[in-house]
Amino acid sequence: MPEIGELREIRSLNGSRRGGKIIIKRLICYSGGHSSAKTAIEVARKYGTKDLILLNHDINKRVEDADIKRFKGDVANYIGVPITYANMDGWEVKDQFDVCREVGGFKFGAGQILCTNRIKTVPFDKYLKENFPVKDGICEEVTIYYGFDKSEKEKGRAQRRSSILGIRGYKTDYPLILWDHTIKSTKEIGITPPWDLRHIQTR
Repeated sequence: MPEIGELREIRSLNGSRRGGKIIIKRLICYSGGHSSAKTAIEVARKYGTKDLILLNHDINKRVEDADIKRFKGDVANYIGVPITYANMDGWEVKDQFDVCREVGGFKFGAGQILCTNRIKTVPFDKYLKENFPVKDGICEEVTIYYGFDKSEKEKGRAQRRSSILGIRGYKTDYPLILWDHTIKSTKEIGITPPWDLRHIQTR
């Protein structure tokens, strides 16, 4: 098993080139939760960290518990990769209720919950468009990793996400569903999970 920080050049049909080798950026949807942390660690251990991105949407401290902010910082420090933020405008002062008041509702029809859309989805889409634009129907520069687990509900979410982003031209991967695991809990590396997940046992 490679150590954290070990660089591995990945050969693929997709990606940009560096020194004659084909490189893919590996973007972790890094929520600050335990599953996304394990996903980040698995990807770093498998591929190294040189082309790893921990993408987070910072949320007003009135809403996001300080322990989650502590946890995502601790895991990023362990991996050795700074967190990249894609935030909505005014995130420092606005919470989900402010967002819903601005747009005049919580949810319209069968669409996405509006506060989630404005706080996370819109900044995420903007980040992808600016940093990994789709060309001729496909983006060959990045693979996007999600922390969905093996429960039936999460497998369903993974299938939907794979379809949605695939139609847009992006490749996704789901290490906690599809890979063999090297870590069960961040307790194994000396990092306590967020307050609501401290019941998790190590192997």
